[in-house]
Amino acid sequence: MVFDFSPLWISLKSSSIATLFTFFLGIAAAKWMLSTPIKGKYLIEGIFIAPLVLPPTVVGFLLLLLFGRNGAIGQFLLKFNLTIIFTWQAAVITATVVSFPLMYKTALGAFEQIDANLLNAARTLGASEWQVFWQIMLPLAWPGILAGTILAFARALGEFGATLMLAGNIPGQTQTIPMAIYFAVESGDMRLASIWVLIILSLALSLLTAVNYWTEFMKCRDTALPSPYRDRDKDTALPSPYRDRDKDTALP
Repeated sequence: MVFDFSPLWISLKSSSIATLFTFFLGIAAAKWMLSTPIKGKYLIEGIFIAPLVLPPTVVGFLLLLLFGRNGAIGQFLLKFNLTIIFTWQAAVITATVVSFPLMYKTALGAFEQIDANLLNAARTLGASEWQVFWQIMLPLAWPGILAGTILAFARALGEFGATLMLAGNIPGQTQTIPMAIYFAVESGDMRLASIWVLIILSLALSLLTAVNYWTEFMKCRDTALPSPYRDRDKDTALPSPYRDRDKDTALP
């Protein structure tokens, strides 16, 4: 019997495309949320993070309402003879939605750690907001953004509930690794389920190990570099005139 690798290819394809979308959407949302002064900011952020805490079936149901034949987006696509549900594109959409909160929160945290004085100094020197973002914010936040990208890919790779509701389980078309595991167990094929578990476990552990290694590497690199402010203060430190004065005039 030839082993069917199609769930692996479908999972990698949908997760990679979803991560590409999530990368740009997460960074854009984090940048906008960091600079926007509008009211209701915390409600909007709650909506951004909601897929992270909602049951996957709830997320899948909401997406089904949007992209189904009676949904707003579904009816619009029908005008062009296009359908989303029960296609691999639906798997990309669900993976993008459920992995977006990880990318968004990681990028937002990376942006918030940047020293605001650096950004203000660049603006004072005449840099536009676009230049400040591309030349200062993005390079400084890149380690956190890369870690968020890897985590988002891992989350997209393991998506099951929402994908099952929107994309279905069509072997060779929409069946991802999590669905292959579920239906293999349901049919009593524990050997096949064990093989897929080992495959996705190896992928997930490799990705998480890469994130941990990258984080530790950047931490060690930052602590190994001398602080220019600390060295400057050390080299130019002068004795306190008040302390010298008190020392000279001290009485026994």
